[in-house]
Amino acid sequence: MKTISHWIGGKPVEGTSDRFGPVYNPATGAREKQIAFATVDEVDAAVAAARAAFESWGQSSLAKRTAILFKFRELLDAHRDEIAELITAEHGKVHSDALGEVARGMEIVELACGISEKLKGELSTQVSTRVDVASIRQPLGVVAGITPFNFPAMVPMWMFPLAIATGNTFVLKPSEKDPSASFRLAELLAEAGLPDGVFNIVQGDKVAVDRLLEHPDVAAVSFVGSTPIAKYIQLKAVEHDKRVQALGGAKNHMLVLPDADLDFAADQAINAAYGSAGERCMAVSVVVAVGDTGDELVGRIAERAKSLRIGPGDDPASEMGPLITREHRDKVASYVASAADQGAEVVVDGTGYSVQGHEDGFFIGVSLLDRVPVTADAYRDEIFGPVLCVVRAETYDAAVELINASRWGNGTAIFTRDGGAARRFQLEVQAGMVGVNVPIPVPVGYHSFGGWKNSLFGDLHVYGNDGIAFYTQGKVITTRWPDPADGGINLGFPSNS
Repeated sequence: MKTISHWIGGKPVEGTSDRFGPVYNPATGAREKQIAFATVDEVDAAVAAARAAFESWGQSSLAKRTAILFKFRELLDAHRDEIAELITAEHGKVHSDALGEVARGMEIVELACGISEKLKGELSTQVSTRVDVASIRQPLGVVAGITPFNFPAMVPMWMFPLAIATGNTFVLKPSEKDPSASFRLAELLAEAGLPDGVFNIVQGDKVAVDRLLEHPDVAAVSFVGSTPIAKYIQLKAVEHDKRVQALGGAKNHMLVLPDADLDFAADQAINAAYGSAGERCMAVSVVVAVGDTGDELVGRIAERAKSLRIGPGDDPASEMGPLITREHRDKVASYVASAADQGAEVVVDGTGYSVQGHEDGFFIGVSLLDRVPVTADAYRDEIFGPVLCVVRAETYDAAVELINASRWGNGTAIFTRDGGAARRFQLEVQAGMVGVNVPIPVPVGYHSFGGWKNSLFGDLHVYGNDGIAFYTQGKVITTRWPDPADGGINLGFPSNS
């Protein structure tokens, strides 16, 4: 059985802990690989390699950094199918979705290729007599990223391209469920000419996470995952004097007004709720039907849901693949099983779904729940699977009040033809990312991604300008070069004159 190891100091490093985790093919249920869990010593070795590399990388020219990133981007483009195949084999998402993940990650690489424009700094001359003030941004040092299973290539690329472009060195702890894509990225970075130690990977579990959070040489930590773990990451990182950005969970609402194109809204609800089997932090998990739109909208969504093609991710005919593990599939199914008892109407029940020839795979069908009470577990919890809840609201104001009452605030969307209503919504709704007739408003690479409330812990979002600010620290330099003709000593406090 193949063992996926660490990447430290520019090369693979075999694990020594004798602790391993299984890596499954979700479509077959077979354990095809294993991952070596890192010891504290191996985490320390990765941080030491990054620390040593920072001495030169942090002083390297922007021209050198961008040249390597341009080459890396070329290699990503050439190997995008290969990376997508690795994602499909370990995550289960269909190949087209995996290709889209790689493409969205490449956006951040492209932003990093233009880092020289973003690090120009500012200069004010003659703020006082012969006094100038300059503001610059410098790297932090060694930074770490802890990333989830649902986007094993894209989310790491939300982090490390900007981190290394701004002069930092990086240690990645990817998900133990689908680690091969990030390992392939490490190989491509090395092929692009990245110096040894600038990018490192430690595989593992809580042992590796805690050591990264405690290590005195790690200056900052980026995280994407569930809300409880995001809270833990923030508290632990701050306790050890680290800068932190921790993105948590979500319960994203899609508001549909009576004037909306219901066919279009139903199509978009299907795509946003069931794409990638619902394993997206930006998936639409609640549709809020306003006024008398509910019955017709639910009927159209149900009609489409029943026709979705579910199967292995490497089958071109499949529109949705399996879930990541058997345990997660069973947990998702439990929400549907309890929904009726908690007051919801089960319109489509996908929990008994199986794929012929893949009976041991982690497959589940799509489920649609209507008239879901806000007290039901299916509404209150982040299910992270192909379960769409529909709630009803009499008015626009009631719908916005319901959305704003959520403890999460990651993303939301409104479907309407009314520009005035859309404008009100984007200003009044309490969420970090808003779509107008766009169900999954994930920003492009040069804007930043992040939510509000329990969807974000820390001050800065990922990538875009926030990402650059997170991986750098500001410095203000005030200079005066006295005229040789001047003389004397002045002990007075500096002031404008």
